[in-house]
Amino acid sequence: MELHKNSTKRLANGIEMPRIGLGVYKMTEPDITLQAISTALDNGYRHIDTASFYANEKEVGEAVRNSKLAREDIFITTKVWNTDQGYDQTLKAFEKSLELLGLEYVDLYLTHWPIKETYVDTYRAIERLYEEKLIRATGVSNHHQHHLEAIAAKANIQPMVNQIECHPRLTQVDLRQYCAEKEIAITSWSPLARGGLLEEPILQEISSKYGKSPAHAIIRWHLQSDLIVIPKSITPSRIIDNLDVFDFELSAEDMKRIDALNLNERTGMDPDNLKF
Repeated sequence: MELHKNSTKRLANGIEMPRIGLGVYKMTEPDITLQAISTALDNGYRHIDTASFYANEKEVGEAVRNSKLAREDIFITTKVWNTDQGYDQTLKAFEKSLELLGLEYVDLYLTHWPIKETYVDTYRAIERLYEEKLIRATGVSNHHQHHLEAIAAKANIQPMVNQIECHPRLTQVDLRQYCAEKEIAITSWSPLARGGLLEEPILQEISSKYGKSPAHAIIRWHLQSDLIVIPKSITPSRIIDNLDVFDFELSAEDMKRIDALNLNERTGMDPDNLKF
């Protein structure tokens, strides 16, 4: 697999999704958010990942409109929050997100977390949005295999993306394998384990071999593992630096060494034990 800044992952319906994007979680200051997204778009990012819960959809849409890029060249992901789930509620929530974004469509719409009573109906609403061409691809976030199986029993269109916490301390190999078999692409959130991996000696050793930082090695590990990755930062220099991962390739041996760092260790919640 040849990887470059404009590499995409082909989803089950043929849509091309950029393999690297900017996550905008916790970007709450409008001016800083606008600057971060504009920096990303100006320097080659073509994928912005937001959510209604992040309270910055308005700024995402504004940055897209302010850019010199055509709308079809930018991939926008957003998500329905837990308190807005259910069939009718999801349709209303999407309408509000679309209004805040100021866009005619969203590229990918996700259920944010699998709320036990509502996540299947929430996904049914996402299917409807897809059928009405208001979204280009369907998906979910933080869904285990059993959640995906429950959706599959009712769905006409299977989720095309599952966004999950994934990093070298939480490799989620079984879930990734299941999703690959079902043609569900994986997006990694918290790809650097909230920065907790940057001091890991093995990653420091591996990255130094390539003249790179541990962050570069981790992002490259995601990409070479066929994962879509959305590192987040509000610092312009770091946003740009996170793209500097296409001039080297981790060896098979180094990929295995990074895989072996797995401890099934989460930085966020387990979807089966949600507390909101």
